[in-house]
Amino acid sequence: MFKHLSIFDPEIAKSIEQELTRQQQGLEMIPSENFTSLAVLEALGSILTNKYSEGYPGKRYYGGNQYIDQVEELAQERAKKLFGVDHVNVQPYSGSPANQAAIFAVARPGEKIMGMSLLFGGHLTHGWKVNFSGVCYNSVQYQTGPNGLLDYDELEKLVKTEKPKVFFCGATAYPRLYDYPRLAKIIHGVDGYFIADIAHEAGMIAAKVILSPVGYADIITTTTHKSLRGPRGAMIMCNGLPSHPLKPLTAEETPRDNLPTLIDRAVFPGLQGGPHNHQTAAIAVALAEAAKPEFKIYAEQILKNAKALAASLMNEGLKLVTDGTDNHLMIIDLTSLNLGGKDGELALEQVGITVNKNTIPFDHRKPFDPSGIRLGTPALTSRGMKEEVMVEIGQIISLVLKSPTNKSTLEKAREQVKNLTKQYPLYSELN
Repeated sequence: MFKHLSIFDPEIAKSIEQELTRQQQGLEMIPSENFTSLAVLEALGSILTNKYSEGYPGKRYYGGNQYIDQVEELAQERAKKLFGVDHVNVQPYSGSPANQAAIFAVARPGEKIMGMSLLFGGHLTHGWKVNFSGVCYNSVQYQTGPNGLLDYDELEKLVKTEKPKVFFCGATAYPRLYDYPRLAKIIHGVDGYFIADIAHEAGMIAAKVILSPVGYADIITTTTHKSLRGPRGAMIMCNGLPSHPLKPLTAEETPRDNLPTLIDRAVFPGLQGGPHNHQTAAIAVALAEAAKPEFKIYAEQILKNAKALAASLMNEGLKLVTDGTDNHLMIIDLTSLNLGGKDGELALEQVGITVNKNTIPFDHRKPFDPSGIRLGTPALTSRGMKEEVMVEIGQIISLVLKSPTNKSTLEKAREQVKNLTKQYPLYSELN
């Protein structure tokens, strides 16, 4: 598979080949993971990694960027059209730097920000105490109710009391959709900035199969992998037209009216140097793929598969946080099985099913061994699996979690997983 790498560095080549085999012979069910196309992989591994290009198209600090400008402009235009926004910055290295830049664009260190608590499904960069967002800013965290659902009335009371400068919506482990219109009304009622982090839902939003925060959120951040099925990377989106990103605002220009300029300036020179041009090219390819009619069919299938998987798990007697899902992911509450999330994750990994341990609302266990596991359907859907397969996978998962140390059960489950992966091959062109 690696003509040059296998000769120069056989150890790294072997590890990559082993990882390919692991992906091919297992069921990837971590909801933040997916499989890119070979076209995306080719762009990501291209000679564009050789070029430095600090600045923005037409405003670079290095020469020789005429073709890099073409690539970045293509990525920008494709994202703007796909998501229906005026401005897109495609340079953030990943989701966490994108969120850092979004906060940095509109809030000074020490000002108040608000986001969902990590222990209730939120993300580190939304104000968690050990993250930059919780250290450099005055962070107030909100949480779900015992049922795992957001209580918008309680949230509104908290926002009115705390009056945050920045409010984050979005999560890593929330299986329901968001009421963007109501959130916008709540946050704008205290003159705060509403940032919607759609990292998990971006593909489904791009395909218009779930509601978009465009027109409600002031700033939208997203990764470009997960359900968007692109390379590891990120984008920041907003409406409005930028002025020169490297010049200060004039006295007549207010921050809210100049978010594109503030965002661009926050990314570069605020937090980053030169963008990763090979990554930008791969993002552009993924955005072109997401604009195809077949991608909408794919996004719809993610949701159908998630509903089918959730129903299968619940039919087997497993408890799901919020008793189901509206998106691509779900959280299994293992409390009734007297099983920790760490052991559940390891048991499933033994049979070739990859999930991740996860907290549940008001979890009584420690975060490194919580009471739940998180799983989703984007990667399985990329392999062509549909609802009937989700039912079978739900049954396999249930058997393993109910008998995590039973050797015969694990062997049977492993054979079932192998059979499924043979029926739905992955990257066969790479073998």
